[in-house]
Amino acid sequence: MQHAVGAPLPPPHGPGTGPVGWSQQAQHPGHPGPPGPPPAGPPGPPPSGRPVPPPPAGRPAGPPQPPAAQQAQGQGWSGPAPHQAPAPVSRESTGHIQLPPGGPVPLPAPPAEPGTGTATLAVLLIGPAGAGKTTVAKLWASRRRVPTAHVSLDDVREWVCSGFADPQAGWNDQSEAQYRLARRTCGFSARNFLANGISCILDDAVFPDRPVVGLGGWKRHVGPGLLPVVLLPGLEVVLERNAARSGNRRLSDEEVARIHGRMAGWYGSGLPIIDNSTYDVETTARVLDDILARSIASPPAW
Repeated sequence: MQHAVGAPLPPPHGPGTGPVGWSQQAQHPGHPGPPGPPPAGPPGPPPSGRPVPPPPAGRPAGPPQPPAAQQAQGQGWSGPAPHQAPAPVSRESTGHIQLPPGGPVPLPAPPAEPGTGTATLAVLLIGPAGAGKTTVAKLWASRRRVPTAHVSLDDVREWVCSGFADPQAGWNDQSEAQYRLARRTCGFSARNFLANGISCILDDAVFPDRPVVGLGGWKRHVGPGLLPVVLLPGLEVVLERNAARSGNRRLSDEEVARIHGRMAGWYGSGLPIIDNSTYDVETTARVLDDILARSIASPPAW
């Protein structure tokens, strides 16, 4: 039995009953099924004796529709024919916005006010574990008057759940590959943010003596307009902050001391360095903004 297009489905079958117009016997697996339609012929008079009105012109006569189908057609519930293609989606109805492609980040124009002002810029905050990079970067990004994003390399590395290669458990080919992949992902994100008018600050423990985690990779992935700043408090401060950490981001005291000693190689590199041993987070963020403003006016050679 067929139903009109767009008409509501028949009600659920009750226990021991079949579809409307079918007997219980017709549903038995061995039964040939419901009988076909009767041969075409002149319709007989209805049981009530009233004449049957002729079908509309150009429309073949068919079996009388159930009340639900008649009501559905009367209320305009009939959907489009299956062969009709859907109407194109309106851009105004979806809110879709075409994003410009990301590209190498150039140097921003000098701001016309103290600090970085409303300049759109990309920042790389460098420092050892426990230097406060992530905390300072988040605060600096949240206090700016223009859209600014924060991307942490450690957060992106930990997107890998199964098979995560932690360099703390031993630096090998897999941990190096995941580190490179995370850096490329961060650089891609930074370029996309910048291309769409959103500043970006990245944080990473970049070593001055190791090419795989050096500045060259960041410059390739982000662009020549990247502004690096080193955050390097004293060893005692770093050890104390590291002791407050948990999970795989907490290192041994020996590892922290070794990393801090290697980070000292940034002195004499020409990059701006902030010793935030005696600064709170608010003060460090303000100093960072002042240094970035000077870096825009006179970019460091790196």
